[in-house]
Amino acid sequence: MPIPIIETSNSLKHPTGPEHQLVVGEGTYILRDDLHLATPPPHPSEAPITNPNPLATIPVPPTAGVKLSLVIVGPRKFIPQLYKLGATNSERSNLATYSIKESEKESRASNETSSDDVPPQTFTNGGAGRPPAFGAGNTLLVGGGGKDGLKRRKPKTNMVKSNSSYISRVIPHEAMSKRLQERNPDGLFAFANINRAFQWLDLSTNVTYKAEHLTKILFTKAHMLCHDVNPLTKSSSHLDVIMGSSSADLIWYEPMTQKYNRINKNGMINLSPISDVRWIPGSENLFLASHMDGTLIVYDKEREDAVFVPEEKHIVRDEKNGGTSEHGIMHINKSVNSKNQKVNPVAAWKLSNQRINAFAFSPDSRHLAVVSEDGSLRIIDYLRETLTDLYTSYYGGFMCVCWSPDGQYVLTGGQDDLVSIWSLTERRIVARCPGHHSWVTAVAFDPWRCDDRNYRFGSVGEDCRLLLWDFNVGMLHRPKAASVRQRNSVSSAAPLARHRTESQATARIRSNSSLSANSADGEDSIEHSVESRTQTAELPPVMSKRVDDDPLCYIGFEDDCIITSCAFGHIKTWDRPKEGVNNSHSTLPGVKNNT
Repeated sequence: MPIPIIETSNSLKHPTGPEHQLVVGEGTYILRDDLHLATPPPHPSEAPITNPNPLATIPVPPTAGVKLSLVIVGPRKFIPQLYKLGATNSERSNLATYSIKESEKESRASNETSSDDVPPQTFTNGGAGRPPAFGAGNTLLVGGGGKDGLKRRKPKTNMVKSNSSYISRVIPHEAMSKRLQERNPDGLFAFANINRAFQWLDLSTNVTYKAEHLTKILFTKAHMLCHDVNPLTKSSSHLDVIMGSSSADLIWYEPMTQKYNRINKNGMINLSPISDVRWIPGSENLFLASHMDGTLIVYDKEREDAVFVPEEKHIVRDEKNGGTSEHGIMHINKSVNSKNQKVNPVAAWKLSNQRINAFAFSPDSRHLAVVSEDGSLRIIDYLRETLTDLYTSYYGGFMCVCWSPDGQYVLTGGQDDLVSIWSLTERRIVARCPGHHSWVTAVAFDPWRCDDRNYRFGSVGEDCRLLLWDFNVGMLHRPKAASVRQRNSVSSAAPLARHRTESQATARIRSNSSLSANSADGEDSIEHSVESRTQTAELPPVMSKRVDDDPLCYIGFEDDCIITSCAFGHIKTWDRPKEGVNNSHSTLPGVKNNT
C-alpha cells in the first residue's frame, strides 16, 4: 500500500497554459496561483485506520475537505447588492437596477458598504422594513455588547500557552505582528481547515508570502469541519472566528491575540459532530451550528455551557397535510423565547434524524435554508421558529445550499449530480441543472455578475469540475423544449425576453417576509411534492472544466477572482477577465467545455 505524502509546509505554484484557463462569454479566467496546504501527520494518539476500504461499514471519524472563510477587514469599495430596504418594501423604487460590469470604472448604480458578504440590511435593532434581531422579544437576550462601549470582548484563554490536551501545537509566524501592521486592510484573509490543522492565511494580491501561514493550529484528535468569521465585529485589530469540529466542540477564536474559548466542551450539550456553523446576522454573540444528528442549536459565545435537557417540546406540524409526515415536523427542544437563558444553548431545534449537511441565511436576514442527508430542503423563518416550506430532492441527499443575492431563489446541489433552482415566490422548483458527473459539493452566486434580470452562479463537485451557469427569469418560465436551445451567456449578450406575469413581477419586489405566510387562497401546504424532470426546465452550463485532480469542495467569488479548493489542500485563485481583453468569445453560443 502506498504511503500518503505528508507535507510540512505550504507550497505555491503559478501554472500557465490553456489547461489553466476558463473560457466564458465575457472573456477568459486565468489561474493566478495554486496554493497547496500542508497535510499534517496524524497525531500519535490517533487510532490508526485499520481498514482503508472505502466500502467498509466500520464507523470512521467525520472529516471534510478544505473549506475557506474569507474576510476583508477594510471597507469594501463596492459590493453588489440586489436586496434593498426602504420604508415600504412594496414600492418598486426600493429595488435598485444594475447592469453587469467587470470594472469599477464602468458606470453602475451602487451604495457603498463597509461589510463584505453582508448587505447593509443586517441590523441589530428592528425598524421600518428591517428584520428584528434574533431573540429581540426576549429581554434576557438583549444586550451582550462589550462592557467598554465599542471595545470587543475577546476569548479568555491564550492558545499559544494553553496546556489543554485538545490542542497539540500552535505555530504563529515569527513575523506575524509586523505583517499585520504593514499589510493593506483591503487585502484578503483566509481561514482554512485541512485534516487536524487549521491555518490563517493572507491571500492578498500583492503579498509575497502567500504560502506562509500567519498562524497554524494543530489539534490533537479533532478535525475542524467548518468555520465562519463574524462580519459585524471584524476590524483591523479584531476578528471573531467560530469553528465546528468532528468532536462536537466549538472553538471561538480571536486570531489577532491568539485567544480562544471552547463551547460545547466534550459534547456537554450535544455529542454529535458539527457539519456547518454560521454567525447569526446582526449578532455579535450568537451563532448557529448544525449537528450531524439533525439538530440546529443556537449558542452564545460568552455564555457558559450546561448539560442540556430539552424543555417541553413544541412541535410545528404541516397541519394542511394532517401532520402525518415526519419531514413536515420541527421539534423545538428549546425556544429562543425561553426564560432559561443563563447558559447555553440559546435555542435548539430538531429537524431530522439524519445529518444536516449545510444551511444558509437569506439576504433579508429572516429565513434559513437547510439541506439534509434525507434529501430535504427546509425553509425556516428562524425569527419566528417556524417551518414554512419543505422541498424534496430528485434523488439522494442535498449537500450544499445558497441564496441568490436578491433572496428570490435558492440553489441546492446534491447526490443526484444536479444543481436545482428553487423559486421561493412561486414555492416550487423552476429548473434542474445537469452537467456534473458526481455529487455536487458547493454552490455559490457571483454577485458581481448578477443584476435585477440576470444571474450567474458556479458549482463544484466530486467530479473535480467547476461549472458556471447563467440564467434569467424568462428562461425559467419557458417550455422545456425552448429552454434547452442554444443561447449566449446572458452576461455577454443582449438579455433574453422575459415573460413574467404581473403577479410574478410584484412578488419580486415584495419583502421576503411574505414567505412566512401561506397564500391568500389557503391551498398551499408546507410540503411540496417532487416534480417530474419532464415537467421542469433544464439549464445547461455556460462553462464546464475539470480544474483539479481531486474532488472539489469549495467555490467562492471575489470582485477580482474566483477561488476553489479541493479535498487534499489545493486552493486555486482564478483572475477575472481584464477590461478590454479576452472578449473574442463573447458571441459564441452554447456550453464552453474547457476540458
